[in-house]
Amino acid sequence: MYTPEKERELIEKTKKLLKISIEDIKNKEEAEKIAQELREVIRYHDWRYYVLANPVISDYEYDKLFHLLKDIEKKWPELITPDSPTQRVASGLTKEFPEVRHLAPMLSLDNSYNEEDLRDFDRRVKELTGLSHVEYAVEPKFDGAGISLVYEDNVFIRGATRGDGIVGEDITPNLKTIKTIPLTADFKRFGIKTIEIRGEVLMNKEVFKKLNEERLEEGLPPFANPRNAAAGSLRLQNPKEVAKRKLEAFVYQITYAVDEKGENLLGSKIRYHYDAIKMLYSLGFRTPIPEKEIKLCKDIDEVINYCKEWEEKRDSYPYEIDGMVIKVNDISLYSKLGMTSHHPRWAIAYKFRAKQATTRIIDVVFQVGRTGAVTPVAKLEPVEIGGVTVSSVSLINEDFIREKDIRIGDMVLVERAGDVIPYIVKVIKEARTGKEKPIVFPKNCPSCGSPLVKLPGEAVWRCVNANCPAQVIERIAYFASKDAMDIRGLGLNTVKKFYKLGFLKRIPDIYRLPYEKIKQLEGWGEKSVENLRKAIEESKNRPIHRLITGLSIRYVGKVTARTLAEHIKCVEDLKDWSVEDLEKLPDIGYVVAHSIYDFFHNEENVKMIYELKELGVRTCKEEKAEENVLQGKTFVFTGTLSCCSRDVAQEIVEALGGKTTNSVSKKTDFLVVGENPGSKLKKAQNLGIRIIDEKEFLEMIKNHIPDILKDKIKI
Repeated sequence: MYTPEKERELIEKTKKLLKISIEDIKNKEEAEKIAQELREVIRYHDWRYYVLANPVISDYEYDKLFHLLKDIEKKWPELITPDSPTQRVASGLTKEFPEVRHLAPMLSLDNSYNEEDLRDFDRRVKELTGLSHVEYAVEPKFDGAGISLVYEDNVFIRGATRGDGIVGEDITPNLKTIKTIPLTADFKRFGIKTIEIRGEVLMNKEVFKKLNEERLEEGLPPFANPRNAAAGSLRLQNPKEVAKRKLEAFVYQITYAVDEKGENLLGSKIRYHYDAIKMLYSLGFRTPIPEKEIKLCKDIDEVINYCKEWEEKRDSYPYEIDGMVIKVNDISLYSKLGMTSHHPRWAIAYKFRAKQATTRIIDVVFQVGRTGAVTPVAKLEPVEIGGVTVSSVSLINEDFIREKDIRIGDMVLVERAGDVIPYIVKVIKEARTGKEKPIVFPKNCPSCGSPLVKLPGEAVWRCVNANCPAQVIERIAYFASKDAMDIRGLGLNTVKKFYKLGFLKRIPDIYRLPYEKIKQLEGWGEKSVENLRKAIEESKNRPIHRLITGLSIRYVGKVTARTLAEHIKCVEDLKDWSVEDLEKLPDIGYVVAHSIYDFFHNEENVKMIYELKELGVRTCKEEKAEENVLQGKTFVFTGTLSCCSRDVAQEIVEALGGKTTNSVSKKTDFLVVGENPGSKLKKAQNLGIRIIDEKEFLEMIKNHIPDILKDKIKI
């Protein structure tokens, strides 16, 4: 999109603009000139950040440019232009989206599922064109929400859903929030006056996973897959809410293009699909990346090999894809090949193995979680989905059951996309025999018998008895879990057994276990008891963010626990924090702040923390010099390490004052690469993140590893 010379020019212009404030601007004429320059450089920096993932300025500098433009447009509203970056988020939408007709039909694709189907497609193409050799462009089939974008005189004027393929819904304000959709692009350079581009709105897998975790914590049903999340987000009535979902748009087909005279350019000036994608990519659109994601294949054998290659690596790709799309590269052949009422004859989709399956619900049980939430769980006839056998699935809450009209005995469609938990997409009501039974939600806790309550604004029924056996067991097991205090040998089944025997009634009881009595139990010997004792002793010295995680504070997971730990000396200090103090911390809002406040203003909870401290559990940070050798550095790990597990490596980084995250961003300082690295490596390369191997990582930490972790790592 930009030549090296143009990039240098824009970077220099950026430096000058960063020195300007609204007070420096004397009049409207000067403001108009500066606003034009700001729009130009902001578009450039959007491209660097959202398309290349390789920014050249800081977030603070970008925000300064953006706010200066907003200030100018506020002072001189007549200077606002439709393609201004400030216009990405509109004030709102009407309750109904208006219908609009596409400039060209958005047809579906014919599907293929094996090599034979692709060879049949190749044979038909050759018969219809009379050619003995046909070149194909092959690209990932994105599993998102279909959209069409219309640009006129270089300006984005309309965006719509696919609808029925002929008419869609106008969602332009929502699409303007997506920063991979340029608000203006230099199509006139290619002789194009009006163009319609087909694309897909997607949600990154990591963003999707976090969104679902938040929804589950709030008692809301998770989205079945990133496609549903993206489609649902596009239909939100408030564009500001859409903007929060971090959607991305990929474009992959020009469906309409005319010049100033209204003459069709497809098949003439825009002759080849691969070149059309390269053109869109050069204009700043996010497309299948030429040479990396879209490939020109000289024959059907090469097509088949490329499809198989992508099927192997689909799970490591940051976005959900459900196949590959094969298109005849020569657009001039499209009219000869024609189309059916359903699909074009010049393209076909090769579908990967399904991640959906149908099975039957044989029973429903009700589980009580550590926060008292009662969750209905359907027991299924075991079925394989995406290589994993699924035998149970959460039914979320009572509203979810009613909405989908789920009954015991129903045949259901279950989906497992990426790392998301299995989810019931729909009931196959056509398969009902009349013997299906309604699911009756209990009025009392299935564990302790206390009446269930539904708190205002929540969708879940809860048991509010803090001493409910099921809750106590879940809280103890979570405290000992891998994400919290990591006490090996104290899993859920062991906790249940020890609770029944009276060994465990509260979390502090973990540190008072009667080891001599445990030795007498079936399945427990001298060695296994000693391993448990050792694991419990080791847990006393875990970093305090792990202790905070293990306390089962509602809405507080690993990330929030780390945030809290960074801003306190001792866990018990939080009893002196106000809601307002908590809300000032990064990513802690009103609801989370109140939950933390309530927890630390409960006398029993504070008493428990002091009790743990008396039992030897670390509740304060240790001020050792060696702990800070990685202070302020953020690490991400990818691939398999030979020295230790990834969890141990992360624990060492955190013990030495560093941070660890699961995804690469511009805030990452080091990506540690083991064997068979995933997509994180590519992203780190694009962002210019420092990449080190396992040997370099060990060199950094070898003289500073805490004693408690030395036997878990091989140097």
